[in-house]
Amino acid sequence: MVHEYRDRIYIRKDVLLKLYEYGELNQSKLMSYCGLNNVKHREIIEEMVRKEIILRTEEAWGNKIIIKYRASEKGRQILREILEPYEEFFPRSETDR
Repeated sequence: MVHEYRDRIYIRKDVLLKLYEYGELNQSKLMSYCGLNNVKHREIIEEMVRKEIILRTEEAWGNKIIIKYRASEKGRQILREILEPYEEFFPRSETDR
């Protein structure tokens, strides 16, 4: 039985890449595009917000609040200088993708 597991560093990179690619995503699209579970992976997203790697905004939409995320300049810099070189040195196995 093969367990699909993605290291937290790759989850962070995937989040940053999607936000960099799309500019801004609402919470459900970000989780979906990155293959994340909202309950299981929410802490990773919140940690990235606390560390100002990604920016979170809330937008009123009728009587609902839409949560949106985008990569900060700090996040884009981390992606270029740390995460991309990390993956070059330690590429994911085919089962991690």
